[in-house]
Amino acid sequence: MSNITAAMVKDLREQTGAGMMDCKAALTETAGELEAAVDWLRKKGLSKAAKKAGRVAAEGLVALVVDGNKGVAVEVNSETDFVARNPEFQDLVSGIADVALKVGEDVEAIKAAPFTGGGTVAEKIANTVAKIGEHMSLRRAKVISVRQGALATYVHNPVVSNKGRIGVVVALESTGKTDKLAELGRQIAMHVASANPLAVDASGVDTATVEREKTILADKYREQGKPEAAIAKIVDSGIKTYFKEVTLLEQPFIFDPSKSVGQAIKESEGSAGGPIKVAGFIRFALGEGIEKQESDFAAEVAAQAGHAAA
Repeated sequence: MSNITAAMVKDLREQTGAGMMDCKAALTETAGELEAAVDWLRKKGLSKAAKKAGRVAAEGLVALVVDGNKGVAVEVNSETDFVARNPEFQDLVSGIADVALKVGEDVEAIKAAPFTGGGTVAEKIANTVAKIGEHMSLRRAKVISVRQGALATYVHNPVVSNKGRIGVVVALESTGKTDKLAELGRQIAMHVASANPLAVDASGVDTATVEREKTILADKYREQGKPEAAIAKIVDSGIKTYFKEVTLLEQPFIFDPSKSVGQAIKESEGSAGGPIKVAGFIRFALGEGIEKQESDFAAEVAAQAGHAAA
């Protein structure tokens, strides 16, 4: 049996909101496997963490750049949030985004590409680290484009223009009026930032994710004593509900929850002057999925004071 530590229980509690003893039992039952423990708690009806993306802990900036019908989002991480306000770091992030728009989304290719003003992106990052005195890294980049239509962006709580903690780019494919598409696209981008859908529609949700949801639902109702003949129907209904929660077109539109995003788009086609299709979207939230080592700031200050006095 795996040794279940207090830190493991704490991590599971933060991710699921379940009680301490339930978390300990879940970890014991799953030999300390965190993801399996999350599933175990959900099957018992003790967790609502199905859609939790993970603790957002890393610092830095997410930047967006759009040029015509092509756009890119990049995430550049730093150790502290103070660096995000540093103009030199902001210039670095802007420059990296410009390079990614030309080079593509492969991180290593971006690092090897020339940076405006001389040297490569990797060298520019290294030089900025040396000047500011804090570790930095290009974590990821994503490119999106549309043949005909519009790209719309939204940055939540921007630190500077087109840079902040959450960045969204939405691609609308349409022959409609550009201004109307831009207006609708920005609203959809704001919705994506808020609701965090997994995909545009059900076909875009990873098969493994769907199968995992089905297994969790089936096991949950099986443990409740539901007959096998009924479980299949219950699971089918549950998956339909799941898709309404996690797919963009089926989610309630944040600007009018009485209709879905798909319905809102359909209603906008008249004023736009043509059919509208969501070709895709990018949503980057700073540091999602990265765990940051916690520290006791008061203890650190006390320790420094002790060293100074010695």
